[in-house]
Amino acid sequence: QVQLVESGGGLVQAGGSLRLSCAASGSIFSINVMGWYRQAPGKQRDLVAAITRGASTNYADSVKGRFTISRDNAKNTVYLQMNSLKPEDTAVYYCNADLYRYPLVRGEYWGQGTQVTVSS
Repeated sequence: QVQLVESGGGLVQAGGSLRLSCAASGSIFSINVMGWYRQAPGKQRDLVAAITRGASTNYADSVKGRFTISRDNAKNTVYLQMNSLKPEDTAVYYCNADLYRYPLVRGEYWGQGTQVTVSS
């Protein structure tokens, strides 16, 4: 079994910052890509940022220059530092991992989601 557990969401005023964390645990052999997605009410789930095992990153245009994704491979953990938050960043944020679990079965896993609310 593999689990992704997020933490760090909450309520913040516009212009503020939050840091999300997501720790993967279980029978993990290696993690290829870790990422963050978000889903606002009535909208589809969209990619926010992703990072490969080698630390190559990809960001949605709407968060470039404000959000930073990073990971600690030794801890199977990914982070999302969110600065200069805007009300339109309000959403449920989901952690995602593309990984190999024992016995070398590849799969995609999701966290349970953490709410981020930015007030104006």
